[in-house]
Amino acid sequence: MAANLEILAEELGALLRTRGWVIGTAESCTGGMVAAAITDVAGSSAWFDEGLVTYANNSKQSLLGVSEAQLADQGAVSKAVVEAMAVGVLGRGSDLGVATSGVAGPGGGTSEKPVGTVWFAWAVAGHRLSECVHFSGGRPEVRAQATYHALMGALEYMKSVSAEGVISTV
Repeated sequence: MAANLEILAEELGALLRTRGWVIGTAESCTGGMVAAAITDVAGSSAWFDEGLVTYANNSKQSLLGVSEAQLADQGAVSKAVVEAMAVGVLGRGSDLGVATSGVAGPGGGTSEKPVGTVWFAWAVAGHRLSECVHFSGGRPEVRAQATYHALMGALEYMKSVSAEGVISTV
């Protein structure tokens, strides 16, 4: 999977470079793995702005502007929170924001949010897209699959966004 991550990151980087855009990541359950995959690509400093690991709720609030109410009402593993994380990283200077929040396991799951549940969000100014995916396997497998999905989703999302930030029909 590592080779696939590098290929995805290189392709994403080429598209970002062409547009003169930079990407930022806001990660919880992936713990910086998305940012690491991006920065494994030589020259990524031209298109990677920053990666924030906001594992704790107070970090999501202080660094990304996630509201206490969203966290209390929806929980950290939710559409509202992951979208706020992606928008929050945009507000720090990125043109494309990618966010992850989930339950990697082995504990922490509930009947509503079992282990393997991961929320993703991708955002550009004025638009965001989110998705919930349920992965199988142990903690390392869930995190690896989530990292791959975050990059694949970012690439697909970028392909649907014009250089002016207009979303085309996917």
